[in-house]
Amino acid sequence: MPWNPGVRADGITRAGMIRDHDGGSQRAFHPGQGEATRVPAPYRRAQGDPREAEMAGTSDSPITGEGLAAAMALIDAADSVELKLTIPESARWSTISALDIDPLDAQMRQVYFLDTPDLVLDAHGVVVRARRVQRRGDDSVVKLRPVVPAELPAALRKERDFVVEVDAMPGGYVCSGSFKGSLPQPIVRETAAGKHPLRKLFNKAQRRFFAEHAPEGIELDDLTLLGPVSVMKLKFDPPELARRLVAEVWVYPDGSRLLELSTKCSSAEPFQVAAEARAFLAGRGIDVAGEHHTKTRTALEFFTSGAGDAAADTTGDSAGGPVETAVR
Repeated sequence: MPWNPGVRADGITRAGMIRDHDGGSQRAFHPGQGEATRVPAPYRRAQGDPREAEMAGTSDSPITGEGLAAAMALIDAADSVELKLTIPESARWSTISALDIDPLDAQMRQVYFLDTPDLVLDAHGVVVRARRVQRRGDDSVVKLRPVVPAELPAALRKERDFVVEVDAMPGGYVCSGSFKGSLPQPIVRETAAGKHPLRKLFNKAQRRFFAEHAPEGIELDDLTLLGPVSVMKLKFDPPELARRLVAEVWVYPDGSRLLELSTKCSSAEPFQVAAEARAFLAGRGIDVAGEHHTKTRTALEFFTSGAGDAAADTTGDSAGGPVETAVR
């Protein structure tokens, strides 16, 4: 797997799922119940806590045996594989300098997440997001994770806007199913200003998909808009790697930042690409070891911890900010 493959010894079972620590059946979470109810785990249902599956462990040990077989089966069944690495705050600026990338080449974005204040969707493995993209337009997605590709309905896999993706980070991987949709501008901005109901951010197929997989009793219009996070995305092609890399800097309203490096590859080459990327980064003096955080996890926790409200009180409009401030 990417950079330095590994998986937590007690965590990942088949298809990037989390199994109960007692080795028993998987768990499904239900609002208002103090204890998780044990039920069969269909493709859409998070097995264990999806918030754990998102990170899928932090071990540097290589995946072996059944874990390796499960990872390969998962990758083979996916539409795409993306290798990701988050850079520690202390190394962000040195990494940008080492990669010799120019922040002025970046594309600006704004990202909003939708969930309940206590993140009920997140606890059920459902991620809902809307986004504004400079020079390209708006879009939205309803995502389930983790999923088992082999158990997805054939009709769903044939949907043009439905994609099965494997995200792999040091220490683990997770598979997701995403129903994507394009939006006309400026609907995301207007919806954030209260001019449209939240359901207008999603097409009919996405709404149906959400209704099938969201916890019972939760509608799109019941959700809270969390955000925005200002994002700078920059694509570059290091000549010694012969592969496109993507750098994203996520800037939160309080000024905190997260830098992620990523590259996409086919299902036939993730291990080779991971080794090449790791060697490239090491050659540039970039350390891939250490603790890793996902963009979604960091954003959801930020906006529901009270930090988002405090930042809004002190910074006002978080729609952008100087590019130079974002990367330093």
